[in-house]
Amino acid sequence: MENNAHLIFDYLISLGLSETLAKYLNMFALLLISIIVISAIDYFLKKFLIKAFGEFAKKSKTNFDDILVKNKAIRKIAHIIPLYFALEVIPIVFTEFDFIENIMVKAVKIIFILLILRTVKSFFGSIKDYLKTLVRYKDKPIDSYIQVLMIFIWTGGLFFIFAIITDISIWKFITAMGAASAVLILVFKDTILGFVASIQVTINDMVRIGDWITFEKYGADGNVTEINLATVKVQNFDKTITTIPTYALISDSFKNWRGMEKSGGRRIKRALIIKLNSIKYLSDKEVDRLKNIHLISSYLDASQKNIKKFNDDNNINKDLLINGRNLSNVGVFRKYVETYIENHSAINKDMMIMTRQLAPTSQGIPIEMYAFSSDKRWQNYEYIMADIFDHLLAAVPYFDLEIFELPSSLNLKT
Repeated sequence: MENNAHLIFDYLISLGLSETLAKYLNMFALLLISIIVISAIDYFLKKFLIKAFGEFAKKSKTNFDDILVKNKAIRKIAHIIPLYFALEVIPIVFTEFDFIENIMVKAVKIIFILLILRTVKSFFGSIKDYLKTLVRYKDKPIDSYIQVLMIFIWTGGLFFIFAIITDISIWKFITAMGAASAVLILVFKDTILGFVASIQVTINDMVRIGDWITFEKYGADGNVTEINLATVKVQNFDKTITTIPTYALISDSFKNWRGMEKSGGRRIKRALIIKLNSIKYLSDKEVDRLKNIHLISSYLDASQKNIKKFNDDNNINKDLLINGRNLSNVGVFRKYVETYIENHSAINKDMMIMTRQLAPTSQGIPIEMYAFSSDKRWQNYEYIMADIFDHLLAAVPYFDLEIFELPSSLNLKT
């Protein structure tokens, strides 16, 4: 090799050039030839590998090789061989310039390591994209796992680069870095927390890609689109994107709607607040009038007979309605609401249906409807709920009841 390095030098000396000038011209000539040869090797090797692998990808049944091509993994692999060749020719090119040779060898080694890191990144990126095409992995936080692997790989690569620059053994360098572990933990605190959180989220199956979550603290209300080592991306229903720290999923409270989506219905839980001064007992005449309401006519007949029998058997003085047993307008309305819901076509009859009276408030008596719509799609769910309460709000006056509302300017006019 040394004889080859002096061929041009000897020729230049024979032409009568000075030894110093011949050395520099020899170096530049060898450098130019090396660059041309390395570039040619890189160009033709890249063309050959890409074409050969492309043909192989077309014939294979799996799409993993297609993803490798798309992520330019083959292109990066093609650069490795020319770099290795460059390491071999540097001592020839700079045979008389030890200082420059040392710098160039270090530079090429660093580029070599960076190229390997980029190749590995492309390879793992291809694995990530491939796994996301499989149904069983679509809702798994693959990004987090790949990022964890890449952190370790990049850390190892940086250790090697620093070892090359400082001419220190890699093992001595790692030992020295151990002393700075506390600083590293502080610097990578969020990454470490995210890594631990990703494992817990996966093991406990707290969140999957595609889940609808509500996280009020971060203003998130939508579908999870991505789970990374450090963040979880949520596409809200207004198409905005909210980014949540991964560790927040285990440190804070959030709502995951997956259980609802897998169940037989979506819960409707809403109350009408009845004014206290509109509640009263019903006279027989008022009960007879309410019997015209089809849904509760049989209930009123049966209740009226049972109440009359009880009062007669116990000689109850009915001059005052408060004595004995009676029907109240709010009680009959509550029965009407329950019957109406039970007969509604959009309500799941196999899940709980209940109408209940909550504790009195400063606004009045809440009559709450609790049921599940058969259709869980958001738009349809809202339509069903609105349809039910449109009817109930319009039905309230038929029972001589009033809905509470704050006074408006019209109420205050004298």
